[in-house]
Amino acid sequence: MESRLHVITLAVGDLDRALAFYRDGLGFNSEGIIGIEWSDERTGANGAVALFTLDDGLMLSLYPRRDLAMDAEIDLSPAHGGEFSLGHLVQSRDDVDRLLREAEAAGATVTQAHDRPWGIYSGYFRDPDGHLWEVIWNPGRVPSPREGD
Repeated sequence: MESRLHVITLAVGDLDRALAFYRDGLGFNSEGIIGIEWSDERTGANGAVALFTLDDGLMLSLYPRRDLAMDAEIDLSPAHGGEFSLGHLVQSRDDVDRLLREAEAAGATVTQAHDRPWGIYSGYFRDPDGHLWEVIWNPGRVPSPREGD
């Protein structure tokens, strides 16, 4: 297998709420909920998802928790936040603080950013479904600025 990642799918309890958080609250670009006309006859999973194409081409997919479990043919289990985190590298310490404020205004639970002993400045937020995001300024890994920034 090649060491590439193209899609991250997050299981969500309420697709409309999750779409509003990521699109309206965080400003991720999405056409909204798509695939509502599909259902998998074999697994019973519905096809409704919200997709976001991120700046580097990675896709973020939001899929109802029940349907993801059915589609993957695994037992439906309660959400367990904190088992992994998604990291977002930013240009500066100020960007960390600004994005955490934006996430909090959108409804996220936020932990205060601080300097870590391993040389980064970061803080976390949890989306309405408990998915953990770390916003990171790492002076050794500053991302390239986006066009128009």
